[in-house]
Formats: sequence, structure tokens, C-alpha cells
Amino acid sequence: MKKILITNDDGFDSPALLALIEALKPLAEIITVAPTLEKSACGHSLTLTKPLRFVEIEPNFYKLDDGTPTDCVFLALHKIYDKDNMPDLVISGINIGANMGEDITYSGTASGAMEAVLQGVPAIAISQDFSDDMREKNGFNYELAKEAIHTLVKKIFDGAFPLEPRKFLNINVPALSPEASKGFKITKTGSRVYTNDADSHINPRGQEFFWIGLVNHQWREIQGQMTDVQATKNGYVSITPIHLDMTSHADIERLESWI
Repeated sequence: MKKILITNDDGFDSPALLALIEALKPLAEIITVAPTLEKSACGHSLTLTKPLRFVEIEPNFYKLDDGTPTDCVFLALHKIYDKDNMPDLVISGINIGANMGEDITYSGTASGAMEAVLQGVPAIAISQDFSDDMREKNGFNYELAKEAIHTLVKKIFDGAFPLEPRKFLNINVPALSPEASKGFKITKTGSRVYTNDADSHINPRGQEFFWIGLVNHQWREIQGQMTDVQATKNGYVSITPIHLDMTSHADIERLESWI
């Protein structure tokens, strides 16, 4: 039977994580290792200044006290699995909120998949975009995300992972029902217009502290291949191939001349 390792960055008790497990149970033996607390925007961070501990919640379901998604994948692959019995796939998500454009550099969800491919295991990061009315519905059940990831994983297991080593799939699901979705769209990453939103406050002892706010939702218009932002906005499940080589190859020759 195929084996899948699952993690996330919203914490072990996230309803979206449980939805992911439910969607994939028919396809594989699943082991879940997730952070104890929410680790949104932690990036590709390893915990180096304190010890970490697996806490078994139920068989094949652990929280890592108190780790990041990268910690979860790194330790699971080296301590739960072994080099002769690695998972066939690592899936990070379902993240509560989209991870598109340059936001993936902050994303704990994307970083869980990133760590997997660094360790030689194919990986997918999957995130659920939200509309304001969806956030008000306590009964939202991630049906489109569940259907999409089940379809993609089955396709992988029936054939092969579609990318070369050190590359992963970044999936973003629109805020729609399965019936309203237009299907899958292969995309490139979008480009966000970033702002510096940090609120200043004074605590009871007169000391100033800051609370980093939400980033804005403005995106640049990009021509050519449809972006992840455009795809989800137009009702598609976005599939973006991500590679870890961050070299700007187009600039190497120019820099050789410059230096």
C-alpha cells in the first residue's frame, strides 16, 4: 500500500488537516505529524534552540511539541520512517487561506513540502482560498479541496509524480463548491503589492509593542501564463510547479560583465 506523510502549519487540531486526512485515507497508509500550535508564516524554519518531542494523539497521528512544519517533516522522515521505508508522498495542508505569489516564501505550508523534496520525497502543498462569507460559515467542509487532492494523488499513484527532484506542486483552491469549479489550471506564481502594516501599542508598563497586521490583497497584473491568483479568481484550482533553485539565471551573464 502507498504511504503518505501529512503535515500542516495551522496546528494538529485544524479542521482542514482532518479534511485532508479524510480525503486521502482511501488511497494510502497515512501518518500525520503536525505542529502543536499554529505556525503560519514561519517559513522554512528549523528549531535549533530547544528540544522537540513527538506526542501521540492516536495511532499514526502525532503533534510535534513545539515544532514547525519543517521540523515535522524533517523529524518524521528520519525518526518515524527510515531510508528503506520512506513515504511515497508528503502533503502539507490543507492550509486555511491561500498561499500564492511571493507569499510562499513566508508559508509554513509550502515549507513543509519544500523540506520533503530536499529530503528526496515528492511533495504537494495545498491551500484553501476564502471569501468573507465562507469565513462566517462554521460548517464549511473543504469539499472542493478534498476532491481536488484526492484526484491529483490518485493520478500520481496511478502513474508518477510529474516533476523532477527538488520541485513540488503548490495547489490553491478557490472559494467555491465542487459544482462551481472550472477544474484545474496550470499556473505561474503571481506578484503581490506589499505594504508595511504594523500597529503600535503601549502596554500597562508604558512600553511600546507592535502587532504585525494582515498584508493587503492587491496583486500586480501579469501577462502571459495565467497566475495562481488569476486562476483562483476565475474559478480554477491552481497548480503551480515550484523549484528550489532561486538563482536568477537570466542575470548571470550581465553580472559577469558587471564584475
